[in-house]
Amino acid sequence: NILVDIETHDDAGVFKIRDDFALIQTTDFFPPVCSEAYDYGQIAAANALSDVYAMGGQVLSALNIMLFPADLPMMILKEILRGGQDKVQESGGFILGGHTITNEIPTYGLAVTGWIHPDKVVTNDQAEAGDVLILTKPIGTGIIISAKKNDLVSKEAYEAAKDNMKHLNNKGAEVMNRFGIKAATDVTGFGLLGHAMKMADGSGVSIRINSNAIPTLPSVMDLIEMGCIPGAAFRNQEFTEAHCEFEDAVDYNHKMLVLDAQTSGGLLMAVKPKDADAVIEQLKKSGYPHSTIVGEATSRLNNSVYIY
Repeated sequence: NILVDIETHDDAGVFKIRDDFALIQTTDFFPPVCSEAYDYGQIAAANALSDVYAMGGQVLSALNIMLFPADLPMMILKEILRGGQDKVQESGGFILGGHTITNEIPTYGLAVTGWIHPDKVVTNDQAEAGDVLILTKPIGTGIIISAKKNDLVSKEAYEAAKDNMKHLNNKGAEVMNRFGIKAATDVTGFGLLGHAMKMADGSGVSIRINSNAIPTLPSVMDLIEMGCIPGAAFRNQEFTEAHCEFEDAVDYNHKMLVLDAQTSGGLLMAVKPKDADAVIEQLKKSGYPHSTIVGEATSRLNNSVYIY
C-alpha cells in the first residue's frame, strides 16, 4: 500500500488506504527565519503544509512540533502557535495537538496529514522529455533572510519575502489537479537547482534551466552582488556540483540564485507544452502572479541539470 516513500527523495510519503483514498504524511520544522513570532509561526506552518500540496493533495490535520527555551516569555510561544494555527485553518485543516520540549533555540513546525486520490498523486519522478518547467513563486528568501540579519535589506523587500513565505501552495495544487499534471516538487532547502536535480534524476531526464527567466524577490540580485549569500547556498553547491553544469555565460550571481535555499518556496511543475499557457494563466488568476516557464526537460544527457 506504500505509493511513495523515501526512495525518490520526494516531498512526502503516500499510503493507500483504499482504491479512492490515500494518506499523505510529512513533517518539517526549523528555527526562526524572522524576528516576528506570529509571522514565524505562519511561515513554518506554510512550509510544512507545502509538501502535501507538492503531491497534489489537500490538508486534513496537523500536529504542532515545538522546541522552546525555558527562559523566553510564554507570549512568544503563544504567538508562534497562533501563527501556525491561523495558517493551518487557512489550509482547511485542523491542528489536533502536538508536543513541546525545552531547547536553547526556538524551533517550530508541523507533522501534517493530507489526502489524495491514489490515481492523482503528483510525484517528482514523472517528468518527461519535452515538458516545460513552471515555477510559481519568486526565489531569494535565503538571501533576504541573510541580509536582514546584517541589516542590509529594505523593509519593503523583507516584507515581500515574508509574504512570499507565508503564501500557501494550495491553489497551485488545485491547478495541477485541474490539468492532470503528474510531476512537481516544492522548492525549499536544496534550492531551485537541487530540487530540479532530484526531479531529473528521479524521472530519468535532464533539465535545462534558463537563469534569466527565474522570477526573483525584490533586491535579491543586488543583495547577492553585495555578498549576502548564506552558507546553505554553498552546501547546495557541494550537493549539486557533480551532476549539474553551468554554461560559461551564466555569471556568479545567477549561480548563487539557483543555489539559494528557499523557505516555503513555490511549486516547480513539469507541464506539457500545449497546456503551459493555460496553466500559467490559471496560476496567475489563483494568486501566483510571478508564475513563469523557467526551463524544460530533455532526454537524459551526461548531467542532471544544465543552467544557461
